[in-house]
Amino acid sequence: MQQLESLLAFDRQHIWHPYTSMIDPLPVYPVKSAKGVYLELADGQRLVDGMSSWWCAIHGYNHPQLNAAVEKQLKSFSHVMFGGLTHQPAIELSQQLVAMTPAGFDKVFLCDSGSVSVEVAIKMAFQYWISLGNRDKKRLMTIRKGYHGDTFGAMSVCDPVGGMHHIFEAVLPQHIFLPEPISAFTEGLHPTDEAQLEQAFAAHHHEVAAFILEPIVQGAGGMRVYSPAFLRKVKALCEAYDVLLILDEIATGFGRTGELFGANHADVQADIMCLGKALTGGMMTMAATLCTDQVAMTISKGPSGVFMHGPTFMANALACSVSLASLQLLESYGWKEKVDGIEASLEKDLRPLFAHERVKEIRVLGAIGVVECHQSIQVAAIQKYFIKQGVWVRPFRNLIYIMPPFIMEEAELGLLCQVIAGSLDCLLYTSPSPRDRG
Repeated sequence: MQQLESLLAFDRQHIWHPYTSMIDPLPVYPVKSAKGVYLELADGQRLVDGMSSWWCAIHGYNHPQLNAAVEKQLKSFSHVMFGGLTHQPAIELSQQLVAMTPAGFDKVFLCDSGSVSVEVAIKMAFQYWISLGNRDKKRLMTIRKGYHGDTFGAMSVCDPVGGMHHIFEAVLPQHIFLPEPISAFTEGLHPTDEAQLEQAFAAHHHEVAAFILEPIVQGAGGMRVYSPAFLRKVKALCEAYDVLLILDEIATGFGRTGELFGANHADVQADIMCLGKALTGGMMTMAATLCTDQVAMTISKGPSGVFMHGPTFMANALACSVSLASLQLLESYGWKEKVDGIEASLEKDLRPLFAHERVKEIRVLGAIGVVECHQSIQVAAIQKYFIKQGVWVRPFRNLIYIMPPFIMEEAELGLLCQVIAGSLDCLLYTSPSPRDRG
């Protein structure tokens, strides 16, 4: 116990956790082990994990098939440079991605993380137009309330006002932001959304290289859900005005929304797609950017003749091996039935909370459940409550949300929802703060 206290003291003094102040850091809870849908803390307490480690551990923890994939690859090699070399795990993973993603994504760029995947997509879009001799298309178009990552290119298309990166506005490239969609998921395209899209494309298409957005669900920017009709309209306008379409499926991909990919709700084919998070089943960092033949061939015929990007750890063999195992596992156990079951449980247990005076809105789609409160939540205080009740849920701003592993059973889901319901009667509120990030 004394050693643990010493380690935690060092942590507080020296380790900078994400979106945390070094003056007054949020408390952290040491994890001893994780298995299935449970985290075990150093003091022995077991917590039902409602977060899937920021949405990526879709199969739960310590899954024997994923562990075996890492162990098997480790006996051969863990990593080799991908410049001038290749290997079976990268090839087989790319075969699997081409096979399971929407038709047309025939080229695969394997990279390090979701943010890097977005950087790669942005660079592809700009280099595409440069290769065609069009240097006027040097801006991006997107919608407010979006989140695409923490690196500079990704930050530049995150929400510029209420987002987590608004303080960098003066040093980021200035792109074109449309209002967030008001078209509800179960409804058609709202006339206001339609008019704003048409006006923006008409006014800016000549300078826009690509439109980038998260399909159907806006994740860390606010956990908002919008109509497939909005996405279809964006696609139609991209085609009409010669603008590339980038879909950021990092959070929505691999079944989270009830479809294998968010774009499948709208039956939309993009030019470039970003993947990450659940790709490895939460085992390690890995991402991919896929594009069409047209994008890849146009770049390859351009002045440089090559795509100008190459991360040191791209196509890491361990990550490729476990990603392939994760995707095969996803297809083997009827993920659709499991996600539909989670959605039904969340509807049953979370929807009634709309009657609570502190609740502004309830949103459920696939394995996503969101309770939006009228006021911001004091994260440190409510997490203590959650842990005492035996669950791990990490709210941000005014949102209490869960994205559970797909293997979670109804009883464990019920506990998560029960604890969330109970927290509404003891919530502490504060003004919005960057430290309240999910």
